[in-house]
Amino acid sequence: MASSEDSLRQSLAEKQAAVDAQAEAVRALKARSGIAKDEIDAAVEVLKDLKMEHGAAAKRLQSAVSSNSDGSSKEAFRQAVVNTLERRLFYIPSFKIYRGVAGLYDYGPPGCAVKSNVLAFWRQHFVLEENMLEVDCPCVTPEIVLKASGHVDKFTDLMVKDEKTGTCYRADHLLKDYCKGKLEKDLTLSPEKAAEFKHVVSVLDDLSSEELGAKLKEYDIRSPDTGNQLSDPYPFNLMFQTSIGPSGLLPGYMRPETAQGIFVNFKDLYYYNGNKLPFAAAQIGQAFRNEISPRQGLLRVREFTLAEIEHFVDPEDKSHPKFVDVAKLEFLMFPREEQLAGKSAKTMILGQAVSKGTINNETLGYFIGRVYLFLTLLGIDKDRLRFRQHLPNEMAHYAADCWDAEIECSYGWIECVGIADRSAYDLRAHSEKSGVPLVAHEKFSEPREVEKLVITPSKKELGLAFKGNQRMVVEALEAMSEKEALEMKKALEDKGEVDFQVCTLGKSVVIKKNMVSISMERKKEHQRVFTPSVIEPSFGIGRIIYCLFEHSFYTRPSKSEDEQLNVFRFPPLVAPIKCTVFPLIKSQQFDEVAKLIAKSLTAAGISHIIDVTGTSIGKRYARTDELGVPFAITVDSTTSVTIRERDSKEQIRVSIDEVASAVKEVTDGQSTWADVLWRYPTHVTTHAADE
Repeated sequence: MASSEDSLRQSLAEKQAAVDAQAEAVRALKARSGIAKDEIDAAVEVLKDLKMEHGAAAKRLQSAVSSNSDGSSKEAFRQAVVNTLERRLFYIPSFKIYRGVAGLYDYGPPGCAVKSNVLAFWRQHFVLEENMLEVDCPCVTPEIVLKASGHVDKFTDLMVKDEKTGTCYRADHLLKDYCKGKLEKDLTLSPEKAAEFKHVVSVLDDLSSEELGAKLKEYDIRSPDTGNQLSDPYPFNLMFQTSIGPSGLLPGYMRPETAQGIFVNFKDLYYYNGNKLPFAAAQIGQAFRNEISPRQGLLRVREFTLAEIEHFVDPEDKSHPKFVDVAKLEFLMFPREEQLAGKSAKTMILGQAVSKGTINNETLGYFIGRVYLFLTLLGIDKDRLRFRQHLPNEMAHYAADCWDAEIECSYGWIECVGIADRSAYDLRAHSEKSGVPLVAHEKFSEPREVEKLVITPSKKELGLAFKGNQRMVVEALEAMSEKEALEMKKALEDKGEVDFQVCTLGKSVVIKKNMVSISMERKKEHQRVFTPSVIEPSFGIGRIIYCLFEHSFYTRPSKSEDEQLNVFRFPPLVAPIKCTVFPLIKSQQFDEVAKLIAKSLTAAGISHIIDVTGTSIGKRYARTDELGVPFAITVDSTTSVTIRERDSKEQIRVSIDEVASAVKEVTDGQSTWADVLWRYPTHVTTHAADE
């Protein structure tokens, strides 16, 4: 697509140059005396032809930048999807009768069912498959926890303000909208300028505050509402602050992620798991982010559902015994080198990406493969799914590697899952802040003699110097890495004192030679004590669901072809309702059969609805197709019924006793519709006009 757009821009630029040249030639002919009228008319005709070619080229380019792959308008497609979702109550703006609040949405009955099915499959695909330990932690989190994790100081987005009205905007959104707007609407852009705007969009997350501000000024980007000048970008913390208890003395926040609840419980979870690594803990729950300018429906909201996994592993061994199960998967990857070079994502084999070091280690690669399988089994189009590696400035300083699963929808490429190797940062941070060592142990079969760093703080001297802050200084000294401790030892020997940063105090203190003893000693050890690394897949459930809505939506003509019917092609796995039951005509006999079938479906755990309205069977099919119901059972006899499949509209005839088992084996994934079609006789409907 990118290369096609580039060639179209180049073609348009060439045709514009030809038009300009011919127009100049016509003007020159008219300015000369003695030129025959026929010669001028011929030159004008050539100019007209060139202008027509230019117009056609402009239309082709406009279609390429603003349309889906099938040629339909992205905006019109999105509106059709959203209108259908809101009309059928998949989701609606929260507090609608009070004009709503930006970034807050309610899920209606079918939306709740889709979400419940997605989460059930997530549990099956990850928690059950990997024997994970599931926890459920509070949403309200004490400030000290999020101070240790870095969220209080660093969980920010860059914001700009309208200098006259004070209205706030996300700086990166304004720059992205400007670049995308130019690419989609300004057909006079040169290929070089178009490439520049594309590069800015691709490295947006890698721009510093200063670089972002410079770009806003370079392009003269102003307030979208008033056209006023904007302030320089500055950080805004996205967490909702609260207080715990009536006194207001214990500050807290609504959690911005579910991960911290797992990290602070590591010690107990490790014990529960028999003190064995690796193991994974998982959590599904609500998270809260005070977005600066929420937009794009379910894609950017202030309260949302996260499903997160923290896989704890020995930092010296990040191999995975099941990596071979996913190593042959082949899908779109977007390594950082390709992004920085202005290239596109490319298809890669997962095993090769790990062996070449593109992906840092096997465990990270294993989860990338499992995420790919999860999303495609849900119904996400594999051709519109890619895994993008974080750029250098975008990645946290402590992370060894990080990839995002991005899904393409009408809004562009949307990050839906983050898969990161967070190294040992989180457990170390909470160990230092809490004073509780969050570590693992590897017992040796025989004792090993090792040279070990010994840090011995002098509590007496530190107490005299720091009074009530003594404990925090001692903990910080004992938590030093070997490199930091040896650097301190040398400085103390050379100068007698050294400045030392104590994170829990938020400042540096002066450590003197008599306050701490640092030495290397040879010791026999029976075990190795270490802080585990963490591989973290984090799933934005609302974003995945919205992309699934778009990837599943299509229209088809009605029987009379006078209108287009909306259809969601949800896989049975996630469909909000698995089947409908329609008595063909209103009769007591057929109603009794429908109730009997409904009872058997309930006993089998299959969600369903009975539709006994007097409307035609075709209209009832259309209603449930629009809800994404995969199967419709039509009661047209007292001994057997027809089962219709939503997308193919094929039907089979099944005895009443077998209906529930036939539907269940497909909705549970034990068989495909093709399997069932082969086993049961196909049925040519006698009420075809209703289709």
